Amino acid sequence: MNFDRALRVVSGQAKASRRNPANGHADKPLSEAEQKHSAGLMRVNHVGEVCAQALYDSQAVFSKSPQVRQQFAHSSIEEEDHLAWTAERLQQLNSHTSVLNPLWYVGAYACGLVAGRCGDAISLGFVVETEKQVEAHLASHLQALPLTDEKSRAIVEQMRLDEIEHGAAAHNLGASDLPAPVKALMRGMAKVMTTTAYHI
Repeated sequence: MNFDRALRVVSGQAKASRRNPANGHADKPLSEAEQKHSAGLMRVNHVGEVCAQALYDSQAVFSKSPQVRQQFAHSSIEEEDHLAWTAERLQQLNSHTSVLNPLWYVGAYACGLVAGRCGDAISLGFVVETEKQVEAHLASHLQALPLTDEKSRAIVEQMRLDEIEHGAAAHNLGASDLPAPVKALMRGMAKVMTTTAYHI
């Protein structure tokens, strides 16, 4: 089942279960530079969702708690919404998803397996820190996206709200606080991913 999900994620076959928040917003004209910038940011966000799918699927493998596995499954469904929304927006911007998506998926899956193998408390702590960093990253995108790109902004804002909820749910399930060096390593890895995915 995980292999089937991986194929659907990296091949762009994700389906949203919720209405795209961009629907109903005006598709205002963007300059060539604005369109390219929006596409780069949305490609980064799409890659983030590819990684989210891999993380939740892999962390659930070693979870001992049915409640934790259920939360991972719920969050994964909402992350798949994000995946579908960002892919659709990239098409509207006449752009493409990252050609490195298979690499991002495999790398994130491996990280998730390590986190999951450390036990539910550490695994949930990994979720809390990941979602905290993602929320900050999405907030910065709301500052960077063109004001006229209402569709992308609507998607990013809903994603930000969902990520906050996912982090809070993991915290409430008994997440452990990760050591500072681990958090720093996660920020460094995210920086490499976001910088690369913006262009490729």
